[in-house]
Amino acid sequence: MPEMTDILNALVLFTNFVLIPGIAYGSQLALGALGVTLIYGILRFSNFAHGDVMAFGTMVTILATWWLQSMGVSFGPLPTALLALPLGIAATVLLCLVTDKLVYRYYRAKKSVPVTLVMASLGVMFVVNGIVRFIIGTDDQRFFDGERFIMKAREFKNLTGLNEGLAIKSSQGITVVIAIILVGLLFWFLQKTRAGKSMRAYSDNEDLSLLSGIDPDKVVRITWIIAAALTTIAGVLYGLDKSFKPFTYFQLLLPIFAAAIVGGIGQPIGAIVGGYVIAFSEVLITYPYKKVVTYLVPESWAPESLLQLLGTEYKFAVSFMILVIVLLVRPTGIFRGKVL
Repeated sequence: MPEMTDILNALVLFTNFVLIPGIAYGSQLALGALGVTLIYGILRFSNFAHGDVMAFGTMVTILATWWLQSMGVSFGPLPTALLALPLGIAATVLLCLVTDKLVYRYYRAKKSVPVTLVMASLGVMFVVNGIVRFIIGTDDQRFFDGERFIMKAREFKNLTGLNEGLAIKSSQGITVVIAIILVGLLFWFLQKTRAGKSMRAYSDNEDLSLLSGIDPDKVVRITWIIAAALTTIAGVLYGLDKSFKPFTYFQLLLPIFAAAIVGGIGQPIGAIVGGYVIAFSEVLITYPYKKVVTYLVPESWAPESLLQLLGTEYKFAVSFMILVIVLLVRPTGIFRGKVL
């Protein structure tokens, strides 16, 4: 039997590299998936430009952050990007409203089938992707400042006397706190406000909602504004936690869509649950368990291999596999969303 110290070391190791990163990454995916599910549930099409819109909002926030830093402005122990975030949200809202007016409104007026809107969103995706790459380039951009850690591994070791240290990054803590606040505000808005109730009615039955006097243009504008805000915040939090690279945000489209579909497309609560399901699936399958198992088994049983099911470079493949399985077994997702 392993000693209690070894069990605690294994638990700290698992928490440090699986539990905490999974919660932070899941919060980022959940916010991104909420934007996808709102667009699908109310505007009735899958917005393939979502990842690049996220990159656009993050890019504007980064540029504003650099400008504030050049002016000597900071946010104390918190990242300056939080001060620049409103500018990123405003720019993304403007982008989404202009795109809707120039592209999507035309196809809605013609009552085009959803696949036509999907193809239109692909065109928007390539245009926005090109704009982002042209302005900020294709390399990694790091823009985190302020205190980097809430808890440092060395401090944890000195405090507990364990061999393994627990490190909690500030970006992870900020991500979880902001995600909780935003989810609470979103559900309050959808359940308690007149505009939120109009959005739900429009999503449930468009024709009946129009007969009730609901302004469809107003519902569409509010939907884009909320989706743009959620998308930008998710992108900035992901960039603070890791780094910003336009191609990475293009790749994020897969796990975000997988999260929305796994939870139930069109269901906000499903997007949240799906985000954590996808995040933990990616982290659990790509994490090497050798060191954790070594603490828990006799020394003679210590594994020689990494005990890693897939390399980290295949983490997006995990999202794809889960997406395929869900579409084959339960197309409506966990919370019975709308069938694609």
